[in-house]
Amino acid sequence: MIEKTNDHTVDQPRGLVLFNYDWDQWGFSRWSRQFSIDSVGFDLFNFPSNVRLMHFDLDTFVDRLAARSKRAQWQGVTSNHEQFGALAAALLAERMGWAGTPVTAVLACQHKWYARQVLEQVDPAANTPAQPMASRYGEPVPHDLHYPLFVKPVKAAFSVLAKEVHNREELAALTQFSWSELWVIRRLVEPFERVVRQRLPHAGSAHRMLLEQPVHALQYNLDGYVFGGEVRPLGVVESVMYPGTQAFMRFAYPCPLAAAGRARAVEVAQRFLQAVGFTHGLFNMEFVYDASTDRLTVIEFNPRMAAQFSDLYLRVDGVDLHRIGLELAFGRDPAALPRAQASAAIAASFVYRSFNPAERPTMPTPAQTAQLQHAFPDARLFSFPKNAGQIARDFKWLGSYRYGILHLEGRDAADLQARCTTASRLLGWPTPCALHPPRRAPAAVPTHPTLLVETYP
Repeated sequence: MIEKTNDHTVDQPRGLVLFNYDWDQWGFSRWSRQFSIDSVGFDLFNFPSNVRLMHFDLDTFVDRLAARSKRAQWQGVTSNHEQFGALAAALLAERMGWAGTPVTAVLACQHKWYARQVLEQVDPAANTPAQPMASRYGEPVPHDLHYPLFVKPVKAAFSVLAKEVHNREELAALTQFSWSELWVIRRLVEPFERVVRQRLPHAGSAHRMLLEQPVHALQYNLDGYVFGGEVRPLGVVESVMYPGTQAFMRFAYPCPLAAAGRARAVEVAQRFLQAVGFTHGLFNMEFVYDASTDRLTVIEFNPRMAAQFSDLYLRVDGVDLHRIGLELAFGRDPAALPRAQASAAIAASFVYRSFNPAERPTMPTPAQTAQLQHAFPDARLFSFPKNAGQIARDFKWLGSYRYGILHLEGRDAADLQARCTTASRLLGWPTPCALHPPRRAPAAVPTHPTLLVETYP
């Protein structure tokens, strides 16, 4: 178990962040002077921390945290970790009487088949036909299916095993696993499954794949939060794929989604969140929108913030999603927060991927990192070096290898694209494709935050 404790003055709110890694570790650290935060959890992607997966149980995990809470003087809990953290935080908040997202609402969002059924009841026009695959993980694929299909696990994170398939052979290749892969998948799903059996039994098992009718349109994310049962939208981030793939290439904010699409997204979110009893907390709704038909289709609801977008909002709007998360954890209304000074008119999270399993992208050297820092003080770089086995697993589960992410800002879309091209050249990486211009006037760019570089094995 990884635990970190910050020592601060006694008058600061003292809270707990579960599974605090990557963007969250950076985002919550921005508020270390205003909040005393302890971090508890383990890293799913690094040995030996991930050995804890062997015996992990959500109820036991929450029991131990509840037993420690009085001594630790925690007053609230939050987490943006999709696999375990969001549900564990909801369970602990319920146990302790703290502000939090209701447990059944988290389950309803994360159980993708149940979420489809709820959406069909409250807003069928925003839904797509779906059904759980009759066979479970590792079992033969049924013969009576009609293709193409979009396939994804009923419970998963990071777009793992989510793919469009065009025939039975492709589906079989996607869903046949080695014994070790099956062990990992079952251990990832079983903690969630146990809580579902207790709290939302009519949802059915999460140990299976979901088959959906594919929908092809531009993809977006509606980010917002609920306080006192009131849904409050924050903005819409555009998701762009590498051409001809289902792999994310960049996330940009703001984006050119028309007002009709934005209004429709908020309407759908309000209906769904109210139906599942989501009365408190951050949320992220992934959806596609076809402007020619005014058709919005929900991909999924996430009962947490999309932490990767937090600094995009901060740069453009002066709104920090991580600060909002902390306010909600302590039961306070985020609407009272002042806005920071915006530093850009547009910002993006650029994702660097390899689509060749034999390719080994080189990681930036210290000299290259220093050059990037000098040229772009506002940049935020994450690199993900992996060995051959880990890369092979990524291709099996994701269809590509994500080896880097770069956050940058700009005066407008053209400026941002030019900066990304130069930054990519400094890193020795290929440049992601061109941006769509945002439909808003560019603003001046007065100052930039400091570059921080983090490397993950």
